[in-house]
Amino acid sequence: MSDRITALDLPAADPLPEATARYFDICREKLGMVPNVLQAYAFDIEKLNAFTAMYNDLMLAPSGLTKLEREMIAVVVSSINRCWYCQVAHGAALRALSGDPALGEAMVMNWRAARLDARQTAMLAFAEKVTRQSAEITEADRKALREQGFTDRDIWDIAAVTGFYNMSNRVASAVGMEPNAEYHGQSR
Repeated sequence: MSDRITALDLPAADPLPEATARYFDICREKLGMVPNVLQAYAFDIEKLNAFTAMYNDLMLAPSGLTKLEREMIAVVVSSINRCWYCQVAHGAALRALSGDPALGEAMVMNWRAARLDARQTAMLAFAEKVTRQSAEITEADRKALREQGFTDRDIWDIAAVTGFYNMSNRVASAVGMEPNAEYHGQSR
């Protein structure tokens, strides 16, 4: 693994604004590192703030989706898009949240090989279709989610998380973002 964060030469703001420095300190305290995705955005604090606000809302705010379900979506979308950074980072998060390294590996390699319940399968099939063929989503696709107990708000959240990771994957792949080395050994 390389020590570089991206293939671009975009140095972080120097000095970092006080709020950003505090946020990075919290990351180091809780995660033992600052995720490279955050460091990559640090060249433009407004973009970093927008990215973290959207991430925090989609992944951490109250939702009918569990944190594990949201990470499952992140991994499936990233796997379909073959986003190296997100497969590694969110694969580690999925392993940690589930306590099941085999689930994390299956989700990164082929989510359909994972042992999932009907609710998770419907959610991930929808996320896959949004990723591959969003213009072909129909009411039948939303109905399949409702039949598994998802509310319309939950469907919004599935679509929003899916859309966020499709955008993030494309940026990460386009700039050659490297995952933090620490992710590779986590929760195995």
